[in-house]
Amino acid sequence: MKEKAVFEEDLKKLQKIVEELSSGKITLGESLKKYEEGVRLAKSCSQVLAEAQRKVDLLMKKDGKFDLGKFDDPGEEEDK
Repeated sequence: MKEKAVFEEDLKKLQKIVEELSSGKITLGESLKKYEEGVRLAKSCSQVLAEAQRKVDLLMKKDGKFDLGKFDDPGEEEDK
C-alpha cells in the first residue's frame, strides 16, 4: 500500500505543478524549479506504472484461477 500512497501523492503534486505552470503567475526561476520537480515526479510515476503493467502482464490464467507467474519484486530485496 505504501507504493500506492506514494504514487497518489506524487501524481497530486504533479497535477498541482502543471496547474501552476499553466497559470503563468510564477516567475521564470520558479517555473524552472517547478518544471524540474515535475520531470522527477513524472519519472517516478512512470516507473510505478511500468512496474504495475509488468505485474499485470505476468498474470496468467491457470485452471480458471488467476496466478501471478514467476515474479521477482526488486523491492523485496531492498526490504530484506
